[in-house]
Amino acid sequence: MRRYSLLSCLLALTISACAQGGKTKDKVPGDMEVSNNVKTEKATFGGGCFWCTEAQFQYLDGVTKVESGYAGGTVANPSYEEVSTGTTGHAEVIQVTYDPSKISYEELLQAFWQSHDPTQLNRQGNDVGTQYRSVIFYHNEDQHKLAELYKEKLQQSGAYDKPVVTEIAPFTAFYKAEDYHQNYYNENGSQPYCHFVIQPKLEKFKKVFKDKLKKN
Repeated sequence: MRRYSLLSCLLALTISACAQGGKTKDKVPGDMEVSNNVKTEKATFGGGCFWCTEAQFQYLDGVTKVESGYAGGTVANPSYEEVSTGTTGHAEVIQVTYDPSKISYEELLQAFWQSHDPTQLNRQGNDVGTQYRSVIFYHNEDQHKLAELYKEKLQQSGAYDKPVVTEIAPFTAFYKAEDYHQNYYNENGSQPYCHFVIQPKLEKFKKVFKDKLKKN
């Protein structure tokens, strides 16, 4: 479709290199880790239902971990039920741990904007509410500048007929969602939501990023 081809071309040229409730939460501080002598960094994105975005980002080579959770609100340790009311200020997000020697933040931005419709305000498809807003939570000033730059380029590209409404805000805290939300598509692929909503998005995503997918 027109917007996907334009978006892919734009970012290729400019880049160098939900569901139901329970309870378990962790606040994850910081934006950098060192494991087995590999330095990893973090990126936090909200693009509608976190089941969908988690499934897509898990396929990218260089992404070492994807966790679903909540960010951007005023309530500490929120439950899914609380976030679903739309009163906590939190968005459903994924926190991505990645190896910058294999995949850049710019490439993650490309994947983020490809993974959902950033012109829909406080909704994605039939998922409606502020918890489904399009949002980037930047962990440092470099991420901030890149997010603003590529949002502006996307806006000017004509890839969409409507304005890009993605919020760009500083990261403050990430609260990991309940265990049953994690790795949801891989664990529940036969469920109707996975089959009819996530799978078509995933197949489209894999075609666009076929050169950036994990080999196994």
